[in-house]
Formats: sequence, C-alpha cells, structure tokens
Amino acid sequence: MNGQTKSGAAAAFAVVTCLFFAWGFITSNTDPLIAAMRGIYTLNVAEGMLTQFAFFLAYFVISLPAAALLARLGHSRTIITALLVMVGACGLMLLASRVQAYEMVLVALFVMASGITILQVAANPLAASLGSPERSHFRLTFAQAFNSLGVVLGVQIGSKLMLRNDVFGAGGHILPDVSRATALGAIDHAFVLIAVAVLALAVLIFTFRKRINASAADITIEGASGLAALSSGWAVSGAVAIFLYVGAEVTIASIMINFLNHAEVLGLPLQTAGLYLAWVYWFGAMIGRFIGSALLPWVRASYLLTAAAIAAACLSAAAFLLHGPAAAYAALGVGFFNSIMFPTIFSITMERSKASSAAVSGLLCMAIVGGAVLPWLSGQIADRASIGMAFILPAIAYVGIVLFAALGPRSRLSGEDGGAAAPTLH
Repeated sequence: MNGQTKSGAAAAFAVVTCLFFAWGFITSNTDPLIAAMRGIYTLNVAEGMLTQFAFFLAYFVISLPAAALLARLGHSRTIITALLVMVGACGLMLLASRVQAYEMVLVALFVMASGITILQVAANPLAASLGSPERSHFRLTFAQAFNSLGVVLGVQIGSKLMLRNDVFGAGGHILPDVSRATALGAIDHAFVLIAVAVLALAVLIFTFRKRINASAADITIEGASGLAALSSGWAVSGAVAIFLYVGAEVTIASIMINFLNHAEVLGLPLQTAGLYLAWVYWFGAMIGRFIGSALLPWVRASYLLTAAAIAAACLSAAAFLLHGPAAAYAALGVGFFNSIMFPTIFSITMERSKASSAAVSGLLCMAIVGGAVLPWLSGQIADRASIGMAFILPAIAYVGIVLFAALGPRSRLSGEDGGAAAPTLH
C-alpha cells in the first residue's frame, strides 16, 4: 500500500468498519418505520412497502453518479459528503412529521438512501482492499458483521421509539386516544438520534481522512462512470445476484413485524415483533457473519454461498407453506443464512471483474434497487392472497443466487481474461 504501515491500514479499516455499523443502524430503521406508517396512515402492505421502494430506488438512481463522484473527490471527501446528505435527510423527516405527509416521508427516505448509496460505493471496495488480496472476503464479511450489529441495535431502538405499546394497539393501528401527531413525534425521536450519530461519524472521518486516503492510494478509481462495468460479464452477473439477494432480504425484513403480528402466525404486539426481528432475524445474521468471516479463509467463498442460499430458499418456502409458529421460526431463521451473501457476492464479483473497482462497486450498489422492486411486488401478492405468500419471491430469488454461486468456480464469462476460466477462490 505505497509504503503505508500495516497499523495505518488497520486503523483505516477500523474507521471504515464504523461506517458499516452506521448504515446498518440507519437502514434497519425502515423496518419498524413501515409498521408505524401502516398504522399511522392506514396503509395496506403494498402501500407500506413504498417506504422501501423510495429508499432502495436511490441505489439505482445514485450509484453510478456516486462512482463518478468517488473518482473526482477521493474516498474521505466522498464519505463526508455522503454523511452530510444523510443529516439533511433527517431534517426532511422532521419536516414530514410537521406537515403530516406520507409523501414527504418517502422523499426523505430517498435522500437518506442517496447518502447511504454514496457511502457504500466508497466504503465497500475500501474495506475489501485494506490489506492482502487473499483476505478480501474475510475483511468485507467481517465489516459486514458490524453492519449486522448496527442493524440489530437499529431495529431494537427503532422499534422501542416508533412502535410504543402506548401508541399502537392490536392489529397495528393507533390507539383511539392517540393523535397522529403523537405517533409521528415518536418517529422524530429516532431520526434526531440518527442525525446526531451521523454528525459524530463525519467528525471521525474528517479526523482520520489522511490515513484513509493514504491507505486507499492503490485502489483504482479511474473509469468510474460505471459504463465500463457493463461490459464485464462477472460484474453483470454479480449485479443480478445482488439484485436478487437484497430484494429477498428486504422483503423478509420488511414484512416480518406485521407477519409476526398476524393472528394466524404468532399474534405478537408490534413492539415485541420488532424485538424478535432484531434479536432473532438480525442477530442471527450478525452471528452468521462472524462465523462466515472465520470460515472464509478456509472454505471457498462460492461453496459457502451455495450452501447458505439453498438453506435460505428452503426456509423461505417453509414460511409460506407452513402455518403458526413453524412459519414464524422458518422466516426468522433466514437471517442466519443471509449473513454471508452480500459480502461474498460483492467480493467474488470484485475479484473476478477486470473493470475498475469504483465502476464495479457502482454497478453492484445500483443493483441494490432489488430492495425496491421485490418488496413492492411481494406486497402486491400479500394484499391479493395472504401475508405469508409474500415469501414466494424471496424463495425464487435465493434459487437464482444458488445458480450464481454454483456456476462461479467453473464459469466462462465473456469479455474477461480472453474467455479463460475464472480463477478459483480460496
């Protein structure tokens, strides 16, 4: 790394890992927010999923411009810009509560996700590159484990603030003696907390900016328009896998609170269901990522990804085929097997593609738009059939990931290495 010491790279990696924690904490708050919005504005499942549509649409719109921004500003300035955009989004969320407009909530979520998109385009290749190439899978999965820790805490705190039992009653509706303004005020508290935390993180990044820039000196960011990545077979196939994975994960997490609240599943109060989401589904994902980061130095990444995707597909199928507690625990169990999917898909693609890292990262982050499309489609299915049927599309998506993972070690993809077989992962 241009003569930089290992301690410098380690310090930069520690700071970057804080970014993973932060965007996990923030992104996960959309799950209790969906349940709160449905109760406050009397929305059906598909209408509630518009929060995820607005949030994840930003990945499609912003990812490629974010890659160009990264090429222009460099890593630390790009990251600080992203954090300031996120603070602005918190301000828009407070304005949305003041005017009591669901449409303004969607605008605020789009702006928030725009900042997170820029952050991910800069931070994912940075985490993968801060050290020896053969340990890139480990570093990205390890950083993603702290992302999961942020998710666990974010869902727990967000559920306690937004889904208070003295605000929401049975069926997820506002209690008769509670005003809409009171319910929205609880959401304000969550986003004020987020704004303060993001500002503190911006100060941390500014303090360590020189060390981050020095450690990132060898990362290729030329040709970051994203168009170069479209000519890479591995980049495109990785983008499809990311689209499917994020769509499946977001669908399940978004539906989980209302799914567990349903009388035919567990009949839990919304706040309690939010805690189940935090401490079973997302905590399982966190544990899985720590286990995965320990296994990846010894097990080929594509093999681990294949096994995880098969298990997730089976559990998702069980969630809509079974009833009661069995369906609930099958759905909650998917979190553990989701754990290593995003970082392994991302790092496999980054390793095999010959396009610049910023361009590939931009394309992969663009594919996160799956989190907008699949949840909305699943909400349509749930409204027309039953809430359990929302798990059909995730089950199909995981089968697609199995194909990506299983074909990986032996596939020949055009446009790279002159058609030679891709290198195996160790």
